[in-house]
Amino acid sequence: MPICIECRYPVKTLWTQYSGAGDKSSGHNIRLTVCKNCGCFCDKYVEHDFVVLFIDLVLIKPQVYRHLLYNTLMKEDDKLDTSMPRLGLLLLLFDVYLTWARVEKQTDSAPVSDKGTALSDFAQQPIVSQYLFFLILCGLSSLAFHLCIRFLSTSRLSPLVAIKLLPCYTRPNSVSTALLVSSSTKLFPILMVIWQYDVPAAARSLGWAVVANNVEALRILLDCGYGVAALLTTIGAVGRWIVGRSVLWLVELQGLDSMGEASIAADGKALWAFVMYVREWAGQLVAG
Repeated sequence: MPICIECRYPVKTLWTQYSGAGDKSSGHNIRLTVCKNCGCFCDKYVEHDFVVLFIDLVLIKPQVYRHLLYNTLMKEDDKLDTSMPRLGLLLLLFDVYLTWARVEKQTDSAPVSDKGTALSDFAQQPIVSQYLFFLILCGLSSLAFHLCIRFLSTSRLSPLVAIKLLPCYTRPNSVSTALLVSSSTKLFPILMVIWQYDVPAAARSLGWAVVANNVEALRILLDCGYGVAALLTTIGAVGRWIVGRSVLWLVELQGLDSMGEASIAADGKALWAFVMYVREWAGQLVAG
């Protein structure tokens, strides 16, 4: 049953369709339903396009998550929406691109050592082999992230369920849908087609943005607090890190991530400078 995205009150319909709604010359002829509980439109996003939805997703507005998770993508039998596998594949390909670009940047700056030699030897492998490796690496890492959170939130064997910290959620596919939708921020690297920027810093900045969106999506879907949602996201991230490190260890590239950890402070400063620039630009825009 759909809900009001403002107060979560259950409603029968989100809009009323009048005769002639299919005639473009007569307009949409659709009237949004007003919630009896809060007096607002039950779902204003019914009339908004994808661009507005994406912007509000980036801004982490809870209303857009309720629209997507409850009123659009959630199925009665907990089947995945047909758009979710395509979105998951797209996010995986972007993740592969960012990971590959970061590795190439680190390979170019690697010092002459056993670690640098291993990276150089890996860079000499055929392009297809490198791509398949990063595809497997990112695929297994993402799978571990989803499985960890699905187990903790939907299994009766979950320790969080056992200690009554989280009620057992009975729709595991909806959990994956929430994680995929909230990870749409990963699509931002498409801007690299226009602007060139530091790949490692961009990857970490996007990582923090995706984490914030994951926490909000899980909080709304599971109806839990921020603490529990952050705990779920953290455990999923740890599982993803362990799987990723294990794959790197198997191919003797276990030092890959540690090479980039030294620049976290510099990336943090760069991110803060970018935030301050955006704030200043927004202030000038409002003043003008």
